[in-house]
Amino acid sequence: MRNTTTATDDRWVVVDVETSGLKASRDRVLSVAALTIDENGNIGSELSTLVNPGCDPGPVHIHKLTPDRLAGAPKFEDVAPQLMEMLDGRTMVAHNASFDHGFLKLEAMRAGIDMPTKQRLCTVALSRRLQLDLPNHKLATLAAHWKVMQSNAHDAYDDAVVLSQIFTHSSRLARSLDLPLPVTMCTERLTLYPDSVPRTDCRWENPGRFDPSQGLIQGMRVVISGSTNIPRLQLAARLDQAGLDVMNSVSRYTSLVVCSDPTSESGKVRRARANGLEVVSESHILDLLDAVRLGTPKGERTSVAVPSPPSPQARLGAGKPWQDRRVLVMGGSHVESVLMRSRLIQLGATPAVNLSAGVTDVLVLTDGDGDPRMPRVAERGLTVLTPVLVDSALNLDDPIAVGPVQPKIPPLVPRGGVLDLDSGMTSLSVNVSWRASDTDSTAVDVVAFLLNSDELVSSEEDFVFFNAPATSDGGVALTIDGDSEQGIGIDLTSVPADCERIVVAGAIEGDATFGDIGAVSIALDGHGAPVATAVLDAATTERSLLLAEIYRRGASWRFRAIGQGYDDGLPELAVRYGVEVDE
Repeated sequence: MRNTTTATDDRWVVVDVETSGLKASRDRVLSVAALTIDENGNIGSELSTLVNPGCDPGPVHIHKLTPDRLAGAPKFEDVAPQLMEMLDGRTMVAHNASFDHGFLKLEAMRAGIDMPTKQRLCTVALSRRLQLDLPNHKLATLAAHWKVMQSNAHDAYDDAVVLSQIFTHSSRLARSLDLPLPVTMCTERLTLYPDSVPRTDCRWENPGRFDPSQGLIQGMRVVISGSTNIPRLQLAARLDQAGLDVMNSVSRYTSLVVCSDPTSESGKVRRARANGLEVVSESHILDLLDAVRLGTPKGERTSVAVPSPPSPQARLGAGKPWQDRRVLVMGGSHVESVLMRSRLIQLGATPAVNLSAGVTDVLVLTDGDGDPRMPRVAERGLTVLTPVLVDSALNLDDPIAVGPVQPKIPPLVPRGGVLDLDSGMTSLSVNVSWRASDTDSTAVDVVAFLLNSDELVSSEEDFVFFNAPATSDGGVALTIDGDSEQGIGIDLTSVPADCERIVVAGAIEGDATFGDIGAVSIALDGHGAPVATAVLDAATTERSLLLAEIYRRGASWRFRAIGQGYDDGLPELAVRYGVEVDE
């Protein structure tokens, strides 16, 4: 256990944890390191210790923390007081901060201690905001970029030391660009759904609706509604053991609904009646379990031969004159900005939402020369464009070149556009960003829905959001935690077989709308490398917005940029996809 203290004005605390798994509600912290630092990266207090979790340490091949090494370590409640003292009054900094914060929050709750952290900063979000010319935003990649020595990866203390130096360099660059840091509040929010049945894979084909004269058949989809005499999860387990497919949402594929009181007026029972489905009592279905008929085993998903798609560069934007440019639009009304960004897209340019390190040009509209970022534009020597120049470039057979050529920018997918994903691409991330501001900050939540052929979630696990930031296996998870950058990571090899599409959406708290936010940028990365980008710019009064989807096409996957919005918020959006929202 390491612990030192020196005097310094340390407003930040850099934290790293090693854990036994990916889900904070199930897995445990194995080691924790915390360093308080000031604006110049000077270290104040330090804490580094192993933690005895009292359980299997999980992936030892990654963190090297064997049961023998952890056996003599203190428990979390023994180190928590000192850790909480370091966190108190400071902004927590971590690489994927929602992950580290979530684990520490749950450990503190188990120990009966209040975690004092009020705000946090994700260095992945900061790196993406800066738009550094990097293949990915992993800790090792950033360490190499900033020439920071990394000697012992996946050691909490070494990772925290490395991260403190990366953060110091990155925050200094952000200040030079007048980019606000992506500090986000650690708000306490209520769960959107009541306790529901976890997903299990059913081995049998769905035989259709329940016929009282035929009885139960393995594979039938059963939904439990309301309170039950047997605890809900126990009842679900008995139905599952009998070969039935227990779901949480009523759909056209549901076979029957179980309710302790079939005369109930619950939402599920009402939907069942509206669809002509049988509603049976809890006691009745328990009797029916004595004679469940054999079902038809599920076959393997049929593979469909799909021609190898051309590369994204070959399909999108190839040959367009400004395809290597990232252009920030300043000034103008909402209508003017939307119009000019659409023209930039026609030229192959990628509209930017912040004055980041990756911006190559600035398009100045009405009153844009008064933008407080203009001095930084002049300092960096960026090319300043006018609407007349953009219009003339669109009308020329041999468009004029503007400014220096920059590294290749991923191709731009238009709204509604589709991109075939390479068959070897199994690790994806859909990263969303919008304009960062020190004032008028609007809280946006990026969420994901794993949908079946019914266009509904099959269980609680299929809704990934701030209260459930990952599926149990970590296959779909929130990966970027910023005030204007958030992301969803997807491991396609872990996606359930009955999941047909993964919809990524955004929702706004309060009365603000996506029209207030302006352009929303989407970056699709595969195996850590940029694949494509999209810019959604047509929102007005919408408070929830479908951003993109990853969906099956035969044995392959596709990406689509959506841009469809609704005037209501996240609870209503969740209900549309079958999530049971707590009233």
